[in-house]
Amino acid sequence: MYGIIFLVVFLMLMTGIGIWGMRKTKTLGDFFLGGRTMGPWVSATAYGTSYFSAVLFIGFAGTQGWQFGLNALWIALGNGLIGALAAWVVLARRTRRMTQNLDAMTMPAYLQERYGAKHLKPVAASVIFFFLLPYSASVFKGLGHLFEAVFHIPYDMALLLMIAFTGVYLILGGYFAIAITDFIQGIVMFFGAIVMVGVLASQGGGLGEILGNVRDQYPLHVPPENQPTWVTILSLVFMTSFGTWGLPQMTQKFYAIKNEQVISKAVIITTVFALVIGFAAYLTGIFAHVFFTPESLPRNSSGGILYDSIVPTLLTEHLPEVLMAVILLLVLSASMSTLSSLVLVSSSSVAIDLYPSKIDAKTGKDRSVAMMRFLSAIFVIISYLISRFQFSFIVTLMSLSWGAVSGSFAAPYIYGLYWKRSTKAGAYAGLLSGLVTEIILFFTLGTAHSPLAASLAILVPFIVVPAVSLGTKAPAQSLLDRAFAGLSRGTDR
Repeated sequence: MYGIIFLVVFLMLMTGIGIWGMRKTKTLGDFFLGGRTMGPWVSATAYGTSYFSAVLFIGFAGTQGWQFGLNALWIALGNGLIGALAAWVVLARRTRRMTQNLDAMTMPAYLQERYGAKHLKPVAASVIFFFLLPYSASVFKGLGHLFEAVFHIPYDMALLLMIAFTGVYLILGGYFAIAITDFIQGIVMFFGAIVMVGVLASQGGGLGEILGNVRDQYPLHVPPENQPTWVTILSLVFMTSFGTWGLPQMTQKFYAIKNEQVISKAVIITTVFALVIGFAAYLTGIFAHVFFTPESLPRNSSGGILYDSIVPTLLTEHLPEVLMAVILLLVLSASMSTLSSLVLVSSSSVAIDLYPSKIDAKTGKDRSVAMMRFLSAIFVIISYLISRFQFSFIVTLMSLSWGAVSGSFAAPYIYGLYWKRSTKAGAYAGLLSGLVTEIILFFTLGTAHSPLAASLAILVPFIVVPAVSLGTKAPAQSLLDRAFAGLSRGTDR
């Protein structure tokens, strides 16, 4: 009962924010970047809520919490220090400045303008179009499992509810609505995660005792021969931490900040947020070793462990109804934020990067805004269809998407920010080498080694880009002067 009441209030609030955002959205820049006016708190929480979703709370927490035991906490630490802190310190200022210098709103547009490569934008846009959809679908799938466990409603109905409300506030309000809802959702996530861990730990005798019990139970539940190697653990840390540096839905948050002065505050806020959410999620999955035995884990009809159901089952069995309702909002907040960012970036790959901006001669309105809204709706529907047909597991979908997208973009993007000698040929070679490496390794190594495949796909282009760049013609000085304007002085525009 509490869950339904909280849910209705929450979704009504999101819809209201979408209507408010629609009134502030006049141009394509407003819809996609909020007019580059976001302050530190909104920018930081937008980054954090886009980082974590049902994929973490339902997929990763359940799977790695059980399979890795306490070693899963290394992933949480990496996410906080590398995926949040280091990302903002290394990327935020230069990304904000250079994308403004180049008048670029998207990753494909940035790559095209930075390298003077007119065909690079459609290639990059195609990668985003094809590989972020599985990620969107994985978010839908994780959320559907949680609704199924908590409300006992059909999986299909849960997906339809998410489509309706995510679509409404995103399509109406664009990035203005996303940023404000992210801030509200971030507050729910932050405090809900702390309370969730506190209640579960108290039921296990306190945090120290429950962690000690996990340490004792883990080798009994997961025999040494089935425990992950350090290569697997480090691959997951790298993929989920450094891998975010090349994801367009994450770097977009740097484009939208108001000015460079907000970065120092945003660094602290994002890091604290990421550490709290990451540790809370993985601790919940790890606690399964105390509350379950291998025999009592949720299983499918053939006896296989349903890793995606571990956390939902744990929460519904051990949390009071009121708190369970809050936790539902926590996961819902994380998922809707991530999903809206994914849809916005995916639709921009067509509406901005492949569809020329058009101004209506009579009204003076940019028709690209209408195209963005239309494509956002289409992407939500496609994500629903993919998740409806249950393609593979959440972690597998996410591993393929992260490896393909980050492998394609991380090296050309980061070299473009810092190294003037990186060339158009190097950018093409880096993008294609990351994409091809991920696809080949993903299918040859198998899903069990998908984090390793993704990690190698991200690393290979960092060798390819400089190797090709040093053997090809240097960029024109006029292009470099435009891209790097103001970066050597450290002043803000």
